[in-house]
Parts: sequence; C-alpha cells; structure tokens
Amino acid sequence: MSARPRPTIRLRRLAGTLCRLRAERELSRDYVSEKTGINPATLYRIETARARPQVRTLDALLAVYEVTDDQHAALMKLLRDAAFPGLLQPYTDDLPEEYGTYIEFEQEARSVWNYQSLYVPGLLQTEEYARAVIPGGMPSLTRAEVDRRVQARIERQAVLQGDDPLRLWAICDEAALHRAVGGPMVMRDQLLHLINAMESPHVTFQVVDFAAGAHPGMHGSFVVMNFADDPQVVYIDSMAGDRFLEEDAELRRYTGFYEHLRALALNPDATRRLLTRVAGQYQARGETGDD
Repeated sequence: MSARPRPTIRLRRLAGTLCRLRAERELSRDYVSEKTGINPATLYRIETARARPQVRTLDALLAVYEVTDDQHAALMKLLRDAAFPGLLQPYTDDLPEEYGTYIEFEQEARSVWNYQSLYVPGLLQTEEYARAVIPGGMPSLTRAEVDRRVQARIERQAVLQGDDPLRLWAICDEAALHRAVGGPMVMRDQLLHLINAMESPHVTFQVVDFAAGAHPGMHGSFVVMNFADDPQVVYIDSMAGDRFLEEDAELRRYTGFYEHLRALALNPDATRRLLTRVAGQYQARGETGDD
C-alpha cells in the first residue's frame, strides 16, 4: 500500500464506488478481507480515500464484487488517473497538505462559491496584492516560501481560462476593499483588476457593503466547491487550521449561508460602482503620497 495520498476527486470517486459496490452486494469488510487477504483496516482506508490501492488490490476487490468488464476497465482507469499529479504539483508539494488538497479540488471543480471576509479572493488577486497579503498574514514565511506561494496562487488562476473555465461566484465584505494591502496603488490596481474580471461571463463578483449590517459571513471565510459527478465540499481556512466538510448537514448549512450572502450583497452593477469609487480614492491617495 502506498503512502497516504492527497484525496483528489478521482480518488474520492474511486473510494465511493468501491464502498457502494460492497454495500450493494451486502458484504461486510471482514468477508471481503477473508476473500482477498486485504486487512479490514486497509480496506477502510481505501473506502474513505485515505489510501490509494495498488493495481493488484483493486483487481482483487473487483473480482469479489463481480463487476462487468466495462466497469473493471473504467475503475482501473480511474485508479491510474488518480495517481496523476495536478497541474500545480511543483508548487503544491511545498505547501501545507490541506492547502495542496484544496488546489487539487479546485482544479477539478465545475464551480466555486467563495466568500472572503478580509481578503480579495485568491483567484482574483493580482500578483502584487498576493505578494503583499501572503507575508502580511504569515510573517514567519521566508522569502523563498513567499515566492512559492505567490507563484502557486497565480498559477491557480489558470482554471479561469480556456474553453471550459471554472465558474466562479465570489463575494467579499467591503472591509476587504478598504484594507490597504500593499499600499494605495497596489489596491487601486487590484480593484481595477476585479472590475475587469467581472467582464468574464463565468465570473460573478459581489460585495457585502457596510450598510448591510450583520451577516452570516462575519463568522469567517469559506468556499463551497461543486463538481460534475461528485458531492459538494466546503473548505474553511482559519487560524485553527484548514478543514474540509462533507457531511450533508454541514453542506446545507454553508450553502444556506452563501445563498443568504448572495441575496444580501450588492448586485454586480452596484458592486462595480463601489469598486470604481474606492479605486478612485486609492488613486488620489497615491498621487498625494498619502499612505
């Protein structure tokens, strides 16, 4: 059995299929273990995407489950694909495991709903903004570590390009617009970049303005990730660590939060006007040298 992999979408899909096949045949893990020689604990890890099975292990399981030749070929291909490194593998290898996993999921998602309370969403950040905000939030990082994280963040944005781009719906609190990360001119360029990004048909951006008062996003940032053939995943990044939520109750809770925020936030046209006004204020501050 190989070392614990990051649970890519393909690995989650394979794990879920194996678990379903066993359940449909009403077989216990102990029975499957007896028939295949696979330790029950190992089988549990495979079925929960905590371990990637070897080819011979998968072959033994599929024999017990008596799958068709087409199912066998499809699941073997899924196993091979699950081993492929993601597009950002050179960068994610140097990142915390949870963040690397998030990037892998992001690459395979069909759409992402991102709420940020204090920052501009990562997929919409300029390089200059990222280079200021990353060490600001993590002052212990070395310059080389900052460079790797900035590079990873910019490379991530490739999911918004191409023939079948990620559909991004991003919302942030107005506080993110007024926090002068990197100084007035960096912020001016960042807000103009947001305005430009909003021209893309697959990008929606809204701001929850100060006048909205209290709202669900005040508890912190979160991301809802939606996939073509797999369940949603909610990602939470906090000072206490990163978490992935997959339970139905948790998914309903956070999708409900996001729907509330979408209704509460300024519509895109009003958001664009707010961004333009604040960008003009930063321009004036930059021209007068007011930091």
